[in-house]
Amino acid sequence: MEVFRPDIYQKSIYDIDYIKLKNMGIRCLLFDLDNTLAPLDVEVPDKKLLELMLYIEELGLKPIILSNASKKRVTPFKEKCNIDSSYHSHKPFAKKYQKIMATFNFKDTEVACIGDQLLTDIYGANRLGLTSILVNPISKKERFGTKINRFFEKRIRKILQKRGLLERGKYYE
Repeated sequence: MEVFRPDIYQKSIYDIDYIKLKNMGIRCLLFDLDNTLAPLDVEVPDKKLLELMLYIEELGLKPIILSNASKKRVTPFKEKCNIDSSYHSHKPFAKKYQKIMATFNFKDTEVACIGDQLLTDIYGANRLGLTSILVNPISKKERFGTKINRFFEKRIRKILQKRGLLERGKYYE
């Protein structure tokens, strides 16, 4: 069950202490797109998200979108935010994480993954030894596959909560 426990749990991407991450040696932030950066039905980044990506880059961190969504879905965010991305990433499988680390010469200790799902974002990061950051989903609207994941995630959360490892709304760094 430890493999599903995030290293950090925050309400949203706007509550994460990016300076603290940088001080921990993090150089790269892999962001999930749907329900992490934007709701599923939003097609372009809003001003607040654009400002956050600019702030992250000004800190000297490299933000990258790592999404299981299609190229068509990811491209407007990649282009408007002016950041790199990976679509059809097949999280939690390791291939795209490893490709990004090799391409940009990042060590596992220098990468943090931020997402709203235990079964894809957190499990994928933890199994590779990356820093995992869980945020709450932005919206209740989700794809069918995500709804299936949420069914299993609910059971995992109950076990984690029983063990005192993760409780919804009890945030930590």
